[in-house]
Amino acid sequence: MPRYVPIRFWRDDVDKRRALDRLLALRRQMRAEVGPHRGDDSLLLATWNIRDFDSNKFGHGPRLPESFHYIAEIVSWFDLVAVQEVNRDLAALHKVMSLLGSDWDYLVTDTTEGSGGNEERIAFVFDRRRVQFRNVVGEVVLPKSRIGSGEGEGDGLQFARTPFVVAFQAGWFKFNLCAVHIYFGADSGARLQRRIDEIRELATFFSKRQDRELEDYILLGDFNIVSPEHRTMEALEGEGFVIPENLKREHTNLRGDKHYDQIALKVQEKRLEIGASGVLGFAASVFRDDDEDFAAYLDHMPTHQRALEEAGQRAYYADDWRTWQMSDHLPMWVQLKVDFTEAYLESLKPGHEPLADLSRASPD
Repeated sequence: MPRYVPIRFWRDDVDKRRALDRLLALRRQMRAEVGPHRGDDSLLLATWNIRDFDSNKFGHGPRLPESFHYIAEIVSWFDLVAVQEVNRDLAALHKVMSLLGSDWDYLVTDTTEGSGGNEERIAFVFDRRRVQFRNVVGEVVLPKSRIGSGEGEGDGLQFARTPFVVAFQAGWFKFNLCAVHIYFGADSGARLQRRIDEIRELATFFSKRQDRELEDYILLGDFNIVSPEHRTMEALEGEGFVIPENLKREHTNLRGDKHYDQIALKVQEKRLEIGASGVLGFAASVFRDDDEDFAAYLDHMPTHQRALEEAGQRAYYADDWRTWQMSDHLPMWVQLKVDFTEAYLESLKPGHEPLADLSRASPD
């Protein structure tokens, strides 16, 4: 649970009541949707693109103090969260980490330079009581790139925003987690093809690596997937990565019409079970699209937006402003059953074949 008491995040009693009511509502939502799947035998793994976290370079106003509490509350219900769009300035991430407390830790990448990189970082935020960092981390650089011209030789391009892979362990399960923010480009033509190329090259890279090594891989993040039937999804699944079926059908943006974010697994560990999964619609509890929240936050919006007619104000609040307070993406999560104790004990019985290579799957 995040630490709330030492930090005041309201201006007056009206703000105080609203913020506490929304925080309580969010906790009830998390308890209902995620709480039943927490347990010692499971890893709750999540990915969340937190929009422009947190530069205000687009001029929609800085995040309110209460927004950081809502973000920390959401993160605290999972064990490991990959966060995309962390800004060059890490102050926003540090605020969330201070709320999560000393049991939590994080790894954060360098910024990706160039116009396509958008000065973004990727962060891996994890509960040290549940997840162990295995001291391996690196960026994905393609030895021979076909990005840039479909299935041909390519233009030798690297990823617009560098994917990063980190080695973790939860329970018996040792795995490599690669977080991405794939190039968007356009809805058609060469720039769409580059998006497809990036996804395909990433999946191919890790598929080949798994063929050489006894390692398990999970890819997650903002893939900018168009739809479950689109070539962007085919590129991700084409190398044997598996996405929980219900996640493939989930819309992962606040507007509820895109399938951008995904969690894809390619593991050799046969004892691993995929449990529940879902997407968290946080706007049911905070920054809601209703009269009450619109009125509550109107005076926090930029002056030129408040000068619009009410219809324009409402559209701006729903479609823009609140996405820079929380995000235009929704958190996506999956439950992984990581306690293999019973399978191990069964394998020790006379007449049973011992499980192979137990050294790499033991709970150190």
